[in-house]
Amino acid sequence: MRIGVIGTGRIGTIHANTLSRHREVGSLILTDADGARAQELAHRLGETAAPGVDEIFKWGVDAVVITTATSAHAELIGRAARSGLPVFCEKPIALDLPGTLHAIAEVETAGTVLQMGFQRRFDTGYTGAREAVRSGRLGRLHTVRALSSDQAPPPAEWLPLSGGLYRDTLIHDFDMLRWVTGHEVVDVYAAGSDAGPPMFRAAGDVDTAAALLTLDDGTLATATATRLNGAGYDVRMELAGELDQVVVGLDDRTPIASTEPSGPPAADKPWTGFLERFGPAYEAELAAFIEVVRGERANPCDGREALQALRIAEACEVSRRERRAVRLAEIPGGTGGGAF
Repeated sequence: MRIGVIGTGRIGTIHANTLSRHREVGSLILTDADGARAQELAHRLGETAAPGVDEIFKWGVDAVVITTATSAHAELIGRAARSGLPVFCEKPIALDLPGTLHAIAEVETAGTVLQMGFQRRFDTGYTGAREAVRSGRLGRLHTVRALSSDQAPPPAEWLPLSGGLYRDTLIHDFDMLRWVTGHEVVDVYAAGSDAGPPMFRAAGDVDTAAALLTLDDGTLATATATRLNGAGYDVRMELAGELDQVVVGLDDRTPIASTEPSGPPAADKPWTGFLERFGPAYEAELAAFIEVVRGERANPCDGREALQALRIAEACEVSRRERRAVRLAEIPGGTGGGAF
């Protein structure tokens, strides 16, 4: 199998390394807006660098992996679909709903595959939580608490391109909320704070956010995120039911300290970032993509699934801006999705 990797930045380099080692991948063609960066990575991996995106399609590949800046995702998804190629794309499809819906339509018209990079679906903690909920171990689920906290903020120049804290970070928690519980969000109430570094206000973004979400079975969920969690990278989900409760992301590297005399000690080596925390999940999602391309399994996260997570993020942005509860029915694109 020959795979084209478009984008060789931080996550693109991780994915290229993973694919280059996979037994079913014979070769890679790498390209990037920074040609020297693609050349250097190709040389290090013993793969081929292409001068541009056109060559990825001209030279012939069996599948495409897109890890470019988000602004290029939708166009590249459409181009691959028109070429009849299966695509793995880092989230999101686009930073807006029209672009997302158009790209999904192109994939569905072409009858090709689009697998989105929501890597938490392949994390053992989240899969264990899903099994606990679906098996009935927790009884009736009444409360879910999700959080994503970055240790340090991203570069200031990247913030205007990120789509904002809800679309860039909390979108993972929204996807997990649906995937773990099997239920849809029906309304949200969200707030955000830009009281931190001025670069967030300059970008029209917030550095800390919170949302209260109601699921279609009445379960209440909260989701919070921040760019400024100096203790370390912290991603957790707590699920409480009438019979039991479980937590994802609580281990000896969780960056949290107890104030109880008999509580666990602070982590000696707290998580520092998402690539470290979710390394095995990133590898597993690409292994799944290769199986999808080979026709050996169903798509674990298609464009419609990604759309539903984006719709929740969009609803949160409307809620924050207008300071009101927002029903998901107000956000376009609601047909054709569904938690599973």
